[in-house]
Amino acid sequence: MDAISEALQPYKEQVGMAAGVLTVGQMFSGCFVCNDIRKKGTSEGFSAMPFVGGCGLTVLFLQHGMLMNDSAMTNANLIGLTISLAYALFFLIYTPPTGRSSFWRQVGGTVLFTITLLGYVKIENPSVVEDRFGMIITVLMLCLIGQPLLGLPDIIRRKSTEGLPFAMILSGTIVGLSWLLYGIILNNVFVVLQNVAAVTLSGIQLALFAIYPSKPTPPSKKRD
Repeated sequence: MDAISEALQPYKEQVGMAAGVLTVGQMFSGCFVCNDIRKKGTSEGFSAMPFVGGCGLTVLFLQHGMLMNDSAMTNANLIGLTISLAYALFFLIYTPPTGRSSFWRQVGGTVLFTITLLGYVKIENPSVVEDRFGMIITVLMLCLIGQPLLGLPDIIRRKSTEGLPFAMILSGTIVGLSWLLYGIILNNVFVVLQNVAAVTLSGIQLALFAIYPSKPTPPSKKRD
């Protein structure tokens, strides 16, 4: 990877800028999910975690970018945090009263966990905090990206990918590839591992759309 990194160094700024722009663009893919929620009139059947967890993860990525002193990552995540907060608010508005307690539990857990990790950054040894914090957010990112796969048994049972955010998954794959290239240029193993795993998980979810339709197949009516 060292040889590739050295060869691509002249393109570092361009690749970083492109990855940042793609990341901001990817954030707007959540509009498609929000539109589906709006059409349905409720957030039932949709998970709040991509939005709520996305807010917390964006804060952590922002912190990681600051530790790396990388302006491309920092600027992209500042904009991303604003957009993620807007999505979470939209989800709350369309969440029925019976489901709001679950929404706020996820918010509370995310806030508490995020604050705990930010506190860890303050007390960790500065010489190792970047690598260790990078490892932590890599695991968290994989959990968030892979979260829709927890519904895999239900997807197979219904033979439908309804509720999976196709636009977010597809755009996330593209963004993951761009940050993977940037991580190679930086020669940063954690950025590379984060995005290799992210692209792999996103690819698995995209494969589900090739196997199952986005709408459940209506049961065939029996003839009298």
